[in-house]
Amino acid sequence: MKVTALAAHTPEAVRAALAARGWEAQPAWFAAVGIRSLVTLIEGITEPEREALVRWSTRSGADILTGDGWALVAAAASRLAPLARHDRTTADLEGLIPELVRLFTAYADPPSAWAIRGAALSLDQPVIIGIVNVTPDSFSDGGHFATVERAVAHAEQLTADGCRLIDVGGESTRPGAAPVPAAEEIARVVPVIRELARRGLGPVSVDTRKAEVARAALDAGAAVVNDVSGLAFDAQLAAVVAGAECGVIVMHMRGTPDTMDRLAEYRQVATEVAAELAAAAGRAEAAGVPRHRIAVDPGFGFAKTPAHNFRLLDELATIVALGYPVAVGPSRKRFLGAATGRPVNDRDRATAVACALAWERGARLFRVHDVATTREALAIASAL
Repeated sequence: MKVTALAAHTPEAVRAALAARGWEAQPAWFAAVGIRSLVTLIEGITEPEREALVRWSTRSGADILTGDGWALVAAAASRLAPLARHDRTTADLEGLIPELVRLFTAYADPPSAWAIRGAALSLDQPVIIGIVNVTPDSFSDGGHFATVERAVAHAEQLTADGCRLIDVGGESTRPGAAPVPAAEEIARVVPVIRELARRGLGPVSVDTRKAEVARAALDAGAAVVNDVSGLAFDAQLAAVVAGAECGVIVMHMRGTPDTMDRLAEYRQVATEVAAELAAAAGRAEAAGVPRHRIAVDPGFGFAKTPAHNFRLLDELATIVALGYPVAVGPSRKRFLGAATGRPVNDRDRATAVACALAWERGARLFRVHDVATTREALAIASAL
């Protein structure tokens, strides 16, 4: 007899073991995904639903912990899946089905592409988003690319280094930053976006919270709107995105850059950020933005302490389970400096490590200043 422990953090080990023993590719993959353990937190349940879950877990062999209005259920995905089927569950648990269907769909069939204006970006490999800040006061590169010529030259270098989307921003959102009038922001970003489009560099994203700025940027050739406020700052922005049929990144933040540090209070950061991001994506869908055009960003460094950021990075699967492509932007952030002791201009290696860890946990889009270093780290992470 021979007993071998297989790697549990990925279904690939089980898939390979089954394939080596004659299984066809697709059944082997589905079986490998099905026997992986899933832990689900179910909240807002009634007492009859809680009791029904306890009875179901006893029959199915699932582990369950419960309390007033909640249940934490752990089992192989294949054991949990019947809960999402009308013909396999009980009447007491019918109310759980819509949310469980969403969860299992995201788990078993995550997005393979993200639709933007005029194109779709494949998520089979990492999508690196190169940052071009045309601001005088951004936290790490303010004033470096203040002219159109410098900004375009930097975008050319980012593209040569391997970025697949260029993100142009004209308003600093560093902690404590003051807002910039829309007219001034437009004057900063539109000439750069127009020139990038003219040269065929891109696609291009505009980093803005304002509908007026987004509209002007889209008219100049942008294909994506990246909103750090999660469509909460300007009520008109979601409609602009829907009308333009562009991609949108909705990021998690509480308050504004000026107030966010005071709002970094969580009982459980990953679940709370996931719930608030789901609401932000819901705002986009309610305005007419199709689900396949939406990406979500947990907002590293925005209304979060270093401890929150590291916990969120480790538990990124909770954000991935929302079912949207996940973008991350840890680049040169304070929490990396808190861990490494490095100043802001010496955090690109730490950024690359954070991006590699995020890829392993399900992120597929990576917004960074140093594309070349991050590309190498992600090349290794995605080769596993």
